[in-house]
Amino acid sequence: MDNKKGPMSSYNSGNLVFWSSSFPRQPARVLIVEALPPWWSETFSVLCDALENVLSLACSLDGPCRIPLLSLYAVSRQQECLLPFVQVRGNLARLHSCVEELRSIPAEGCIRGAARVGDLLQQAVLDSLQQFKQYIRHRSTGNYGSNNASVEVTIVTSQAGHRIVRQLETGLKDSDLVSLKRLLVVQVFGGGDWSQDSHSPEATQTEDSLMLGTEVDLQQVENNVFAMETVLKAWLQEQGGDAEHLHLLLPSSSDSPLPVCLKCDMQERLISPALVPVTPSLGVKTESIQNFLPVVRGNQSPAPQRLKVVKVLHADGVCESVLYGLPLVIRPTTCWRLDWDEMETNSSLFHALCHTLRSRDLFLLLQVESDRSAAAGSGVYSHYILQSSSSLSLLLKPVVSRELLLPCSLLVSNQEPAPSALHTVQGCLSQLDEEFVLNPLLLSSNLYQHLRSRGLQAPPRYPYRSASPGLQSAAAKRGQQPQTLESPRQPVSRHLRQPQTRQLGSNTRVRATVAPLPSSYVGPPPAKASRPALSFLSGSRRAPTQHKEQDDDSDSVPTL
Repeated sequence: MDNKKGPMSSYNSGNLVFWSSSFPRQPARVLIVEALPPWWSETFSVLCDALENVLSLACSLDGPCRIPLLSLYAVSRQQECLLPFVQVRGNLARLHSCVEELRSIPAEGCIRGAARVGDLLQQAVLDSLQQFKQYIRHRSTGNYGSNNASVEVTIVTSQAGHRIVRQLETGLKDSDLVSLKRLLVVQVFGGGDWSQDSHSPEATQTEDSLMLGTEVDLQQVENNVFAMETVLKAWLQEQGGDAEHLHLLLPSSSDSPLPVCLKCDMQERLISPALVPVTPSLGVKTESIQNFLPVVRGNQSPAPQRLKVVKVLHADGVCESVLYGLPLVIRPTTCWRLDWDEMETNSSLFHALCHTLRSRDLFLLLQVESDRSAAAGSGVYSHYILQSSSSLSLLLKPVVSRELLLPCSLLVSNQEPAPSALHTVQGCLSQLDEEFVLNPLLLSSNLYQHLRSRGLQAPPRYPYRSASPGLQSAAAKRGQQPQTLESPRQPVSRHLRQPQTRQLGSNTRVRATVAPLPSSYVGPPPAKASRPALSFLSGSRRAPTQHKEQDDDSDSVPTL
C-alpha cells in the first residue's frame, strides 16, 4: 500500500486521506488466549465479543493498514493454533469463523496446574515466532517485506499475571527473540479479584527480574467488553516510534539565544469516520449544509434533518478531543413558508433555549432520529453536541461514538514541575503577546499568495489549440499566438471544424477554424447546408464543374 496517500471509500472518493509514513511499519499481531476452566466460562463471551467487534472494524477501514497480519492461539487442554498468519483487511469472513471456533472451546472440565499453563503459553509464544519467520521468508518479495519484520504477542489469561510474567521470563531467556518487538500479558479480573494480585509480594519483585531483550508488559483489565476492546484497539494505533513526531518551538529564554524546542509524539484519539464506509456517514461530511441534510432522489426538496435531544451535559465535562469535523452554526429559521405567528413563536423558543444553556453552562447531546423504514439494527446513528454562544445561535459539532474511540491513557500529575524547567517556560511565554479574545481576522495563512503562485504556474485549463501545423508555423512567423480558442458545443454555422488529416502544401492558404460573423461575404455554405450553393457570378451562370473541388478546398472558409 502507498505510504503517503490513498483514496477513501466510494461514497467520498473525491477526497484523499493522508497518513503517516510509519504506518507500513505496523507489527504483526499474535493473540494467545488461555481458555482453561473454570475461568473460561466467565471470560469467553466477553473476549470473543470484543475481538469480533475490533476485527470487524479493522477489516473495513480505509486508509492505512493498521493490522497487517494476525495469528490466534488457544491454550486449553493443549496448545492449538486456530488461525495461522493471515492478512486482516478484507478477510472478515475467515476471522469471524476463527472467533466462533474460539467461542466453542468447552468451558467445563478439570483445572490444570499453574506451572503447566506457563509451559503451554511459553510454547505458544515460541511457535508463533517460528511461524512468523517462515511467513516472512516465503513472503519477503510481497507486500510484507523486511520493514515489517517484527511481531507483538498478546497473552490473555485469568491466572495471576505477575506469576505468568515470571514464568515466561524464565522460559524465554535463552530463546531467539529478535523478531519479538513486545510481549504483553493481559490479566482479566473478575468482580472481587481486582485488588488481590496487584498488592501481592510477587508484584513488587517482578519489575526487577525482567531480563529479556524485548519489552514485556503486564496489563490488568476488568472482565467486560469495553475493557477488552480497549486492549485490542491499541493494535489500531500507530506503532512507529522511530523518531519524534513534533517539535514545539518556544521563544528563546534569557539563558540562550536559541528557541526552546520541546520534542513530542502525536497520538490518534479516534478513528476518523471518513475511513468507515457506511451510509449515512457518521457526521463527518459537515463541509456544507447539503452534506448534512438527508439524501433525496430526483428533484424533491430534502426533508429537514431530525435530531433528538437525549441528554443534558455540563460544559466542563465535555472533552474537546472527542469532537471532530467542521462545526455548523444553528440559528432560527427564516423560511418564507411559515406564517408570522409560527415564526415568532419559534424564535422566542430558540432564544429561551440559548439563554438557558448559556446561563447554566450546559450542552445538549443529540442523536439522529432513526429511520422508521429501516430494518432493526441495520442503521448507523451519529451523535452531536449542541453548544450555546453569546449571540442568538447554537454551535453543532459531531461527537465520536464508542466504536471509533481509541485508547488514550494520559497521566495526571499532582506534583509541581521542576523549578528550573518552570523558570525556563515562564520566561519563554513572557515574551509573547497576550490576547483576551481570539480574533481570526488577525490570523493569515498565506493562502491567497499560495493559490496565486500555484495557479500561475499550472497549465491553463482550456488551452489554445491550433487547427493545423500550418497555422502554428504561420503564427510563429508573425510572432503571434493563433487565436483559435477551443470552445465545445458551438453551432455549426459559427464554428467550422476542418479535417486535419490532409497535408497542407507550401502554396495552400491557411484557413481559420472559427468563421467571422457574416457581413457582405456570400461564399459557399458548409457542406451540410440544405439550401443550394450560391455562385460568385450572376444567377444565370454557374461555376465550371472541374473547378468545384478546387474552390471548395481554397475558398470554403475565409482566409486570415
